Amino acid sequence: MSDQSLVYLAARYSRREELLSYRAQLEAMGFTVTSRWLNGAHQVDNNGLQLGDDGERLVEACADPIAGDFATEDMADVAAAYTVVAFTEPPRSSASRGGRHVELGMALAWAKRVIVVGPRENVFCWLPYVEHFDEWHGAFDALCAVSFQEKT
Repeated sequence: MSDQSLVYLAARYSRREELLSYRAQLEAMGFTVTSRWLNGAHQVDNNGLQLGDDGERLVEACADPIAGDFATEDMADVAAAYTVVAFTEPPRSSASRGGRHVELGMALAWAKRVIVVGPRENVFCWLPYVEHFDEWHGAFDALCAVSFQEKT
């Protein structure tokens, strides 16, 4: 049986600070957030080389592309989660690299519980078994409700 308290948060890297507050809320309720990308220094330039959280080239980073390492880590974190919460952007407004879309796709392919927070950005957000909330508080309440049911 899967542990329903394991949650992966997927979003644009530029929303990391916002998601840190959501991680803190979840952890205060007994959830474990598997998203190691939230710990920072988990973005790359166009050559796959590591950047700092402000987009600066890290002096201590190796000269070899590290993007594959981040992708492998993210895949493992999605696989470990029971629920994936995908934070979306308005359709056709995002200039992000799109890794969050791959994470959403993996969650769907691996039959994870999927919650979308924000606008329905693509056709997969309309699947009938994808839970949708306009804002975080609705998703948080839904997560807590299921977690509470599991404990009783």
